[in-house]
Amino acid sequence: MSSFTPLDAQALGKVGVLFGGRSAERDVSIMSGTGVLQALQSGGVYAHAFDPGQRSIAELAAEKFDRVFIALHGRYGEDGSLQGALEQLGIPYTGSGVA
Repeated sequence: MSSFTPLDAQALGKVGVLFGGRSAERDVSIMSGTGVLQALQSGGVYAHAFDPGQRSIAELAAEKFDRVFIALHGRYGEDGSLQGALEQLGIPYTGSGVA
């Protein structure tokens, strides 16, 4: 049997939920990201929507996001380019690293 240790939501800091984007899968990403955002917020996480299709990734650092949850689908969100940009900015993220 596995056990579950509750996470300190405040310890996560300011979390950006990245969804939308510019790929053909934008609509699916918006649905996924909205669900993630609502779940994080209901758990007490200081989470904010962030659409890299409408804003520059550099704004994540300028706005002092501590980490991001990637809910982007398709090109750009799953090809390693976003992950590389986040690594250059020093922002931790969910999922696999640069391919």
